[in-house]
Amino acid sequence: MTFVGTATTVLRLGSFTLLTDPNFLHSGQRAYLGYGLFSRRLTNPATRIENLPDLDAVVLSHMHGDHFDRTARHGLPKSLPIITTPQAQRRLKRWGFAAADGLATWERRELHHGNERLSITSVPGHHGPGLLDRLLPAVMGSIIDLDRDGRRVLRLYITGDTLYRPSLAEIPDRFPDIDAMLIHLGGTRILGFLVTMDDRQGVDLMRLVKPEITLPIHYDDYRVFRSPLQDFLATAARHGLRPAIQTLRRGETRPLFGHRYAARR
Repeated sequence: MTFVGTATTVLRLGSFTLLTDPNFLHSGQRAYLGYGLFSRRLTNPATRIENLPDLDAVVLSHMHGDHFDRTARHGLPKSLPIITTPQAQRRLKRWGFAAADGLATWERRELHHGNERLSITSVPGHHGPGLLDRLLPAVMGSIIDLDRDGRRVLRLYITGDTLYRPSLAEIPDRFPDIDAMLIHLGGTRILGFLVTMDDRQGVDLMRLVKPEITLPIHYDDYRVFRSPLQDFLATAARHGLRPAIQTLRRGETRPLFGHRYAARR
């Protein structure tokens, strides 16, 4: 995984290359959040969209301006598969992305290269509390499984912009032994309402999912992010979970596997 910024990462999984939640706005530019609301970016992405490697697909958790921005809209190839929610698919189709593919919860798509298969499954996400969730864009998490010769090599969970809910326990029930989790944090608040996990909710999700490695993203790029990364690390340390967290600077690349992966090889 290479961390580009916000929730944007480049994932090199076997022979596959994926891009997540493409946000290539620069510091000072504003992302549209809906209902006339904007937030100004505070950071720069680690690379430009024209410098991306060849991609097999984009995994888009939802349609918000800090996850699919105007740079992505105009800079990504219109033929590129984008795996996302049905709601986001409709918007992308109107913009000319003919290969946009909306998944219902628990629905799966597969990519194939030789003896390798990459499975992407849509899993639940809740972007806001109570009725507010219905006013915000539909959001999905993703389970990504890499199989080689019919044998699973790696299992990755990308949370998307979800809040913690005990009902998310269905994810590890259906998909146990998660090697790595990319967790969207930030404690984002819109009109005073929490709409992404803060430090406490992030640690609650770690305890629920029990991934071998947790990699925090989406935590300091916009003014609406109110829960710093250091708060998450401190809360995790109080629960004895700090060793399971790997932090990345923008532009840094890290492996997505640990002892479980080594035992399967």
